[in-house]
Amino acid sequence: MNKKISIILPARNESVSLEKLIPELKQEFSNIEIIIVNDGSTDQTLEVAQKHDVQIVNHPYPKGNGAAVKSGARAATGDILVFMDADGQHQPKEIQKLLAKMVQGYDMVVGCRSNKAQANWMRLILNKVYNFLASWITAQKIYDLTSGFRVVDAMKFKEFLHLLPNGFSYPTTITMAFFRAGYSISYTNVDVLQRTGTSHIRPIKDGVRFFLIIFKVGTLYSPLKFFVPISFIVFITGVSYYLYTFFTQGRFTNMSALLITTSLLIFFIGIVSEQLTMLFYRDKK
Repeated sequence: MNKKISIILPARNESVSLEKLIPELKQEFSNIEIIIVNDGSTDQTLEVAQKHDVQIVNHPYPKGNGAAVKSGARAATGDILVFMDADGQHQPKEIQKLLAKMVQGYDMVVGCRSNKAQANWMRLILNKVYNFLASWITAQKIYDLTSGFRVVDAMKFKEFLHLLPNGFSYPTTITMAFFRAGYSISYTNVDVLQRTGTSHIRPIKDGVRFFLIIFKVGTLYSPLKFFVPISFIVFITGVSYYLYTFFTQGRFTNMSALLITTSLLIFFIGIVSEQLTMLFYRDKK
């Protein structure tokens, strides 16, 4: 691959793992741009990065993993961006596997983790649910929605920077945005090691946020997939209530009229939302 590559590592209190990871990256890739985004670390993360002579983007306070990714992407000068965790889970040798897949004509290649690589059973179940919902929304098979290990075309990634959240769900948003824009995504199995230190993800709170991101992105990119089922349910409820009141009371109630009218409004809102979505993506086909 003749294109310039930038490796971006969001890091918050990852000094121990970076001591090992940065030399491994330099050994695997010579003359490559390595960007450490220090997201308000309180340990020696900044000092470790400075010692190893890499490019540093420094956040004065913690802004979140997504915010660090955006800062790294803005600072990167490469044609291809490589995102990987700085906690020691992702191995530098696996990057070549993703790059080899990308030259086959893909715009983004995601490192797909095995079930055994999940931190615990709860994370495994949640990720399965996320993958199912996202696959339904995008009408594409998504194997690992939340993986932070991926290589991506820089120009296409930067098109969606304004949509990415500052928290831990940037992989969700960028994956679904790429599918909706008609860009090509592939998945490659990678070996993931046990992370160094403790995770910054809070399963319950961040789990709810992941679902909210999926629904937010879904209504933005595939509105009819949300509005049509809701409209249908409300319509059936209205008709069923009408039949019930007709046979029991012999009349058509205001509630039935309200439900049927509301179902039509929801449907037309979905139609308008779908048209707006198409306008948003008219230059991204």
